[in-house]
Amino acid sequence: MNILGISAFYHDSAAVIIQNDEVIAAGQEERFTRIKQDAAFPVNAIKYCLEEAGLTLDELDSIVFYDKPLLKFERLLETYYGYSPKGLRSFLVAMPVWLKEKMFLKRLMFKELEKVSAFNKKNIEFLFPEHHLSHAASAFYPSPHKDAAILTIDGVGEWATASISHGKGNNISVLKELHFPHSLGLLYSAFTYYLGFKVNSGEYKLMGLAPYGDPNSEEVKQFIETIKTTLIDIKEDGSLWLNQDYFNYATGLKMINEKKWEALFHLPVRDKDAEFEQVHCNLGLAIQIITEEVVLKMAVEAKKLTGSDNLCLAGGVALNCVSNGKLINANIFKNVYIQPAAGDAGGALGAAQAAYYIYHKKERVLNSSTYDSMKGSYLGCEFSDKEIETTLKKFKANAQKSVSFSDTCKNTANHLSNGQVIGWFQGRMEFGPRALGNRSIIGDPRNVEMQKKLNLKIKYRESFRPFAPSVLAEDVNNYFEIEGTSPYMLTVQPIGNQLKKEVSKNYHSLSMKDKLYEVRSSLPAITHVDFSARIQTVHKETNPKYWELINAFKSKTDCSLVINTSFNVRGEPIVCTPEDAYRCFMRTEMDYLVMNNYILKKEDQPNWKEKDLWQEEFVLD
Repeated sequence: MNILGISAFYHDSAAVIIQNDEVIAAGQEERFTRIKQDAAFPVNAIKYCLEEAGLTLDELDSIVFYDKPLLKFERLLETYYGYSPKGLRSFLVAMPVWLKEKMFLKRLMFKELEKVSAFNKKNIEFLFPEHHLSHAASAFYPSPHKDAAILTIDGVGEWATASISHGKGNNISVLKELHFPHSLGLLYSAFTYYLGFKVNSGEYKLMGLAPYGDPNSEEVKQFIETIKTTLIDIKEDGSLWLNQDYFNYATGLKMINEKKWEALFHLPVRDKDAEFEQVHCNLGLAIQIITEEVVLKMAVEAKKLTGSDNLCLAGGVALNCVSNGKLINANIFKNVYIQPAAGDAGGALGAAQAAYYIYHKKERVLNSSTYDSMKGSYLGCEFSDKEIETTLKKFKANAQKSVSFSDTCKNTANHLSNGQVIGWFQGRMEFGPRALGNRSIIGDPRNVEMQKKLNLKIKYRESFRPFAPSVLAEDVNNYFEIEGTSPYMLTVQPIGNQLKKEVSKNYHSLSMKDKLYEVRSSLPAITHVDFSARIQTVHKETNPKYWELINAFKSKTDCSLVINTSFNVRGEPIVCTPEDAYRCFMRTEMDYLVMNNYILKKEDQPNWKEKDLWQEEFVLD
């Protein structure tokens, strides 16, 4: 059975093809169009998935969209009616889009599919599971568990903003939902906006900013008290009520009522280019602490309702790695599984799997030999030597080809140990927001200057943002306080005490800049200001090439990890093709580019006339 899953028209459009119970291919439209978080119908991603599966549209048994547009339209109308006459301007902006695209979605999908290839309309079966069911399915069905509680948390789907479900075998039962406008995801996005970041992409930045707050300060405690008494009411089961007098997302064009927030916190909305002050960091820490509290309460309720030892997570809030780490460490469940594409892109996968297991009632067979059925999330495009050579010829690029991949790893490890920054391009592209070693920029975590160099000269982004370590799975406990593994870079855990260095006695009261450049550990480039790291465990079974590279670095330096950040510049999607990789390499101050066995040294390349034009091409986030 061949099923195509699609997510589109909000953000992070994607397509996934499954054949029976196997995930064959998955791709995000942004990687092909080079428009970050592209919301357009994923024509290019669908073309890729069909090609990878060797299928035509006529050979598909079902095409599944990740939510129910009519139910979402109902929520929109009821919300505007409930708040009328407030929100008229927003209503007039939203209605033409809904009437054109969402109300007549089948017609639109037929039109868009014609851009993929010719097909017989009579052969197409469209299915529309609910948004949070798609999230729940994406978390449960790829997991290694026969029985699990499922927790999904995001901004909003149709009506639901969070759900607790119980997965058993091939079935998912929804037990409890939190409904719009009350939403943990929208609350976090409101603070993302207030602190000067872009909603639906800047939440990562807010999470990275929070540890610069002083956990012992009275200001953080006061912020928490203010939020809890004025903005939200948190119940014991994790449900929450948001005071809509302070929010504007239900019927307006902004997330918050700016005047009321500024009066409440005695702080203006931060301009995106303004310097960060300690008050911003403290407010970021306050909302992060509250987010963790709510997630823990929801998890306790999920345990109570299901009695399961296992928990599966999805939805945008499941990408909050700090919260995930706290949840895992709370030991509410024996096992916690997080979908690597937990956001809306992963909804395409969940929609396809919900159709297969629930609608078509197919048996679910677990593969006990692997961590899950996601294939390491390496589900995207792969490029041959011939395709790389075509790119090299196009740009008249100079490259040396190693005689073997072992030599490639040894040479790359040498460059890393010498402080060089390397673009690493291998195998199938990752599905989801994280680069997991196939489209990555890598460096030496021992290097004191590496974080600053990567942020300012490679990524062109805020200097406070931390970098993740990719560590050999078998050596992870030599460096971090972690139980189990973290293959998808979805949990933050403390570094080991043996790595820590003594810091200034007034460390927590230091300025953001001074705290950033205090040497905290023997692996300074991956140690965040709170002595934590966002860990990726690298497994020989799922990514033998990346494992071999890190092992070569270990042989050279006795260090079993490297820095891993996504292969892109600020505002750009992760690179997809060899041409994308070469352009990014030449636009930045990366030292080497390694594609398959081809090693390119920056100094050997022809002059790059377009070096500074990327800032015009990509809208900074």
